[in-house]
Amino acid sequence: MFAANETVSKCGRVEQDALQDIQAGRSATRWFGAGGGALWAAAPHSMVRWEERRGTAGGSGPAVLEPSASTMSPPKENVSLLFKLYCLTVMTLVAATYTVALRYTRTAGTELYFSTTAVCTAEVIKLFLSMGILAKETGSLTRLITSLKENVFGSPKELLKLSVPSVVYALQNNMAFVALSNLDAAVYQVTYQLKIPCTALCTVLMLNRTLSKLQWFSVFMLCGGVTLVQWEPAQATKVQVEQNPWLGFGAIAVAVLCSGFAGVYFEKVLKSSDTSLWVRNIQLYLSGIVVNLVVVYMSDGAKVLEKGFFYGYTYYVWFVVFLASVGGIYTSVVVKYTDNIMKGFSAAAAIVLSTVASVILFGLQITVTFSLGALLVCISIYLYGLPRQDTTKIQPSETKSSKERLATV
Repeated sequence: MFAANETVSKCGRVEQDALQDIQAGRSATRWFGAGGGALWAAAPHSMVRWEERRGTAGGSGPAVLEPSASTMSPPKENVSLLFKLYCLTVMTLVAATYTVALRYTRTAGTELYFSTTAVCTAEVIKLFLSMGILAKETGSLTRLITSLKENVFGSPKELLKLSVPSVVYALQNNMAFVALSNLDAAVYQVTYQLKIPCTALCTVLMLNRTLSKLQWFSVFMLCGGVTLVQWEPAQATKVQVEQNPWLGFGAIAVAVLCSGFAGVYFEKVLKSSDTSLWVRNIQLYLSGIVVNLVVVYMSDGAKVLEKGFFYGYTYYVWFVVFLASVGGIYTSVVVKYTDNIMKGFSAAAAIVLSTVASVILFGLQITVTFSLGALLVCISIYLYGLPRQDTTKIQPSETKSSKERLATV
């Protein structure tokens, strides 16, 4: 029986090796008495019940802690095909709709809103959504506050670490607005797939991974497809605003570089500790809000003070902000349920939907080179995902080995 808030050093007859294993990577672990010879180990992002087990049946051997069957996360079963199709549909619609809607708001001919404020507003919404999900994950408001104090406000070094991708993501998101102000949604959607080879290169350099020959082939095929799309860009006859295609392509180039680096950097930070994804997201969005407020001040400060932060916002603009916020959050939730083939198909389907919508809404004139380039990009995305392991399958041996390591006397 352990007292509430009792420190590890005073936990009595608990095997020290087991305690060290439990505490590994969890410097903020606290212990709460649960009665009946059991403990609740509150990690920064999870609550796991640990039961005291004696070395011999009913005897007085050394006590060890092992995860209780009542609170151990059960092995995840493969999700149904229907749910996978649901995830695929939502990801496709969000990607395609966001691109087309953003393009519409930048070319509608109305008073243009400040894109920097839209990016900042999206970060604020993402922050509150992440806090809501973390509250559900921790199970109570008290544990949420404790987690925020220990992992966010009490960890300035971690906030500083996440400020790096925050700056890069801020640049990427603002470049998306510049690109879609000067390029059609379909052209943007195809060209933006250059983030795949950029991410692949950053993965090789920063995470020391290797790519298969088929993946390298698909990378070069994708670059060839994008080159064809840009060789003779499709023109939108219904768009009357002044555009600069070269500025748009330059903005995409900056955006894909930012996407590749920031994505791999954030993955490296996530895998360097067992801190919750939502805690990391909160750290990221807090830094992102500060960075974007600086961008707003430097880019549109005088105009924002004169006209207001939400000047030019319409229902369509708020819809774009909503898609930018929920889209990123939703993707991080459902991505574990879909394999790379489905994600590749989703990206290809988004290209097709964006193209169809651009023809209808903006009068996009499809050329032969655009069609051939888009086809090559879709095929390369599919090929790039083939060699990778299906991320929807969870290895049951991981849970078993963890339990055996903790329970061994």
